[in-house]
Amino acid sequence: MIRTCLRVAVAVAFAALSFAQPKPGPLELSFTPDRATGIYAVGETVGWAVTPGPDPLTHSYRWTIRRNNAVVLKEGKLDLSSGKDRIEILGDQPEMIYVAIEPIPEPAPENPAPQATPTPSAPPSARDVTHLVKLVSGGNTGHNNGTYAVGAAVAPEKIGPSVPRPADFDSFWSEKLAAQAKIPLDPVLTPAETDVPGVEISVFALNALGSKAHGYVAKPAREGKFPALVLLQYAGVYALNAHADAQRAADGWLVINVDAHDKLPSDPSGGIPNGYQAVGNTDREKSYFLNMYLRDSRALDYLLTRPDWDGKTIVLMGGSMGGQQSFALAGLRPDKITAVLVVVPAGADTNADLHGRKAGYPNWPSDNPDVMKTALYFDPVNFASRIHAPVLAAIGFIDTVSPPAGIFAALNQIPVPKEPLPMIESEHNNYTPQKEQNWNARSEEVLGILLHGGEYKPVELTAAPHANQ
Repeated sequence: MIRTCLRVAVAVAFAALSFAQPKPGPLELSFTPDRATGIYAVGETVGWAVTPGPDPLTHSYRWTIRRNNAVVLKEGKLDLSSGKDRIEILGDQPEMIYVAIEPIPEPAPENPAPQATPTPSAPPSARDVTHLVKLVSGGNTGHNNGTYAVGAAVAPEKIGPSVPRPADFDSFWSEKLAAQAKIPLDPVLTPAETDVPGVEISVFALNALGSKAHGYVAKPAREGKFPALVLLQYAGVYALNAHADAQRAADGWLVINVDAHDKLPSDPSGGIPNGYQAVGNTDREKSYFLNMYLRDSRALDYLLTRPDWDGKTIVLMGGSMGGQQSFALAGLRPDKITAVLVVVPAGADTNADLHGRKAGYPNWPSDNPDVMKTALYFDPVNFASRIHAPVLAAIGFIDTVSPPAGIFAALNQIPVPKEPLPMIESEHNNYTPQKEQNWNARSEEVLGILLHGGEYKPVELTAAPHANQ
């Protein structure tokens, strides 16, 4: 039981971005989707029953329905005078439906009473604080617009890329991998300490094209050959979690945890700029993600040389930008990867803002044509058609960091079985970690199958009958 709890805690920490988690506020509204799965067919009505939550209503509310969180489709006001109301719209094409629900501002009084000037140290009132951020059954803050948010998918298996792959995408990456292959790995291993018994852990450093790859390698402290788990990191600059790597190794994995940056994995900063994702974003030869993806591939090169790898199983796992890297590495090295497990993978559909969809991280400016052209060489959507391994991908339906339409667009390019895992009440996983239990459970289940030599067979996405049927 203790190890299970630790696993859940590690999974949440592993996948979360380095943003502060919002604090729960009052629950004034509750939303019940017509379909518990959140999945609808084209031509069906997408809807939610809205009722008062457990806390008293302090505002009237308005709602805005947006296609792919970009195109406004319908607006209205909630009327809960009868104790319930509905929000609904016809799903008329493959799309993600995003609904922002926000309080209607109260009009200022015509003759307001004089207000005492607060002292600089005076805290905001409880009312001010609790209405800044709220979490609700069926939604959350919506972060970019709205106090509450709910989401749904209409024929998501038919959502395609915003733009075609660049004609020279394959040749560009083939040339980079060929150039990197000419560089000797020259691995340098430095033993590290761990408090997890029965495990050996070291820091590795490898030569890569234009930089060095760093990270931790952990393994059971016994003779044998082990399946490999390659961990790829979420956005931000931080020290890696060596303790979590050792815990995975204690279960029987050969763990390769790759730092996303050219720095020691124990270093919390390494001189890396906080805005690294914007570095070189107008030129594919200078993009920060070029060397990041190449370092990931170099770490895989190193794994393949290790005599303690079982020669069969290589699992890629990552959240957010780690999911982005997982898609890229699985596409760059498709013949080597056994399975890909990702939660809210970032970076997909980088040109979305130009095509009626909301883009997310890395938040490259859509008004710069050079940036948009460069972005396509690092977009997971364009690596996806090269992936040969089964993929498990957890998707937050109200995620504004890794928008769900882009994730579905990427998954739909993968030519082998894949398993979209809807998290219909989830924003980005670090904002709503309590909404991703199905990811925690399913990813651990799949890891257990692969650890013991089994075959991961993805569960296809299906809709379910309406709640009132």
